Amino acid sequence: MRTYLDHNATSPLRPSAKAAMLAALEVMGNPSSVHGEGRAARKLLDDGREAIAGALGAIAPMVVFTGGGSEANNLALRGVAVERILVSAIEHPSVTEAAKVSGKPVEVIPVTGEGVIDLDALAKLLPGPKTLVSIMLANNETGAIQPLREIVALAQAHGALVHSDAVQAFGKIPVNFGLLGVDMLTVTAHKLGGPVGAGALLIRDGLPVTPLIVGGGQELRRRAGTENIAGVAGFAAAASEKRFDVGDLRDRIEAELEGATIFGRTVERLPNTTCFAHPGMSAETLLMGFDLDGIAVSSGSACSSGKVAKSPVLSAMGVAPELAQAAIRVSLGWNSTSEDADRFIAVWRRLRARHKAKAAA
Repeated sequence: MRTYLDHNATSPLRPSAKAAMLAALEVMGNPSSVHGEGRAARKLLDDGREAIAGALGAIAPMVVFTGGGSEANNLALRGVAVERILVSAIEHPSVTEAAKVSGKPVEVIPVTGEGVIDLDALAKLLPGPKTLVSIMLANNETGAIQPLREIVALAQAHGALVHSDAVQAFGKIPVNFGLLGVDMLTVTAHKLGGPVGAGALLIRDGLPVTPLIVGGGQELRRRAGTENIAGVAGFAAAASEKRFDVGDLRDRIEAELEGATIFGRTVERLPNTTCFAHPGMSAETLLMGFDLDGIAVSSGSACSSGKVAKSPVLSAMGVAPELAQAAIRVSLGWNSTSEDADRFIAVWRRLRARHKAKAAA
């Protein structure tokens, strides 16, 4: 029996999302068509847009459906008319790389040793030409939650726009577009039990955004192409589910991590995320050990190639390279159970005892 504890990478499809997708696949019309079949598809699209907007405290016309979080981040970073971009040192590559190819000057906002934005440093960087600030709501590796309202207040005082990648936060903590005060917000389905390949960018009413994909009038001319109706239906179903809280399971796991460093432990974090390292225990060895014992976790420094690489997030936090290379991320999800936590703890104890015995030999 396998135990899946890598929900920050992708969470298993919820039954409600699967059912909604299967029903949507029976609808054969194009939502841009005016006949009955097209109108049926359009209703699914409109209902999905309303559901996502409602879950995020927005209105439906603000929601632009995309092929996932990375596309939404690219649309935000490359589509707004600004003269420079500020990104935090802990952003997802889809933000940092999009900023680099935007053609705008890019500056990096440092973070503290706990992985939280340095607000004083941000305040010093803000004065200048028209600026876009892009800071995630919660970090994918450490789970550290960023002080987004304070960030927005600072940015607005200097006339700057704010985009936030809320991919990891949505479904795990309250996320309200209106209350956060941001100009753009990225979300995606597969982190909360929806399908892979369905995401959205929420755009403040009246903010012009140049589309990345042209050739059609879909999504209020902000993203051309026939919409993924089944993906939208699954996304909406997952977003409509009750927000899951697995904080007690995370705390049980962390209580067993004797001798380990838990990154970001002293700041507010997502209730499902633990990133830790034990001196002398390599991430590669731990990943293999957990996997052989039937537990799926990830390296805190996993890259898109599937290999273990240096983590820019932990480096930005000032973590020593030898400790950063040992980082493991455990991320719980909507279907995580007490038995999952128990199995992780049992395997961790065996791996740690094996390490101690080897070190003593």
